Amino acid sequence: MEFRHGLGIFYAAVGTLFFATSPIFTLLIQGISPGGIAFLRMFLGSMFILAFAKLRGKRITIPGTDLKKFLLYGFIAAMHFLFYIYSLFYTTIAHSLSIVYTAPIFVTLLSSLVLKEPLPRYKYIGIGLVIIGIAVITGFEPLLSSRMIIGDMMALVSAFCFGLYSVAGRKERENYTLFQYTFWLYLFAAIFLLPFGAGSLKPDYLIKAAVPIIFLALLPTTLGHTMYNASVRHTHAAYSNLISTQEVTGGIILGYFVLNQVPGINTFLGCGIMFAGLGIVLIDRNPFSDISKKRKENAN
Repeated sequence: MEFRHGLGIFYAAVGTLFFATSPIFTLLIQGISPGGIAFLRMFLGSMFILAFAKLRGKRITIPGTDLKKFLLYGFIAAMHFLFYIYSLFYTTIAHSLSIVYTAPIFVTLLSSLVLKEPLPRYKYIGIGLVIIGIAVITGFEPLLSSRMIIGDMMALVSAFCFGLYSVAGRKERENYTLFQYTFWLYLFAAIFLLPFGAGSLKPDYLIKAAVPIIFLALLPTTLGHTMYNASVRHTHAAYSNLISTQEVTGGIILGYFVLNQVPGINTFLGCGIMFAGLGIVLIDRNPFSDISKKRKENAN
């Protein structure tokens, strides 16, 4: 059990490194609508999964009766990616990623209600700190505008869908191989996204944006999200999701170096609080009970 948990943590950490490239490649794509970008990301991601499965001799076919549930999972994934990508065009990377990663709240609640996998109580302190860190990053924005508020609301919808997406991946871990699950998830998500972006998928724009599109599909999607889906198969979905919150940190760093989006003091403070909360969630024993125990021993 310990090995599976550790493996899940490792997969989530590696997946998060790939996640962090997502906003950069997204914003480097010009002339294609957010819906078109989301469609290309999911469709090419499914094709990469298909290619990897074929190379490794893994089957991806599933019973026809199971396709109905993948319609639901694909729709949830489509809404997560669609609202996330739209939010990047309305608000900053720091705002978008920070709000998307309020998802641990939804993951924790849904895991307890749907999967009957509650967390130890002390870990809610860590989750709370992560959320406070996110609030610090987004709550003191001197240039807040109505456009940014719209983007922030889109990111919140994406966060809720990410929570559903995470719990679905853990729920189906025993029913499908990783290749089966991710291929059909990405493919159905692409089908739902096609109407939102078909009008902007013009050959000249596709040619100009080919490089960032391919990297967007390969790194954060095929590698990042597939590693994330592997992670939730081995450990509590809340752990995987909390580790993936550090896409915020990576995205902010890349946003500074590539797009010159300079983070403020509150961004650094918020990231520090998030790291503290993440540490509390990932430790194996309750540090607060140890403190209480020492106080009792001293009192005696």
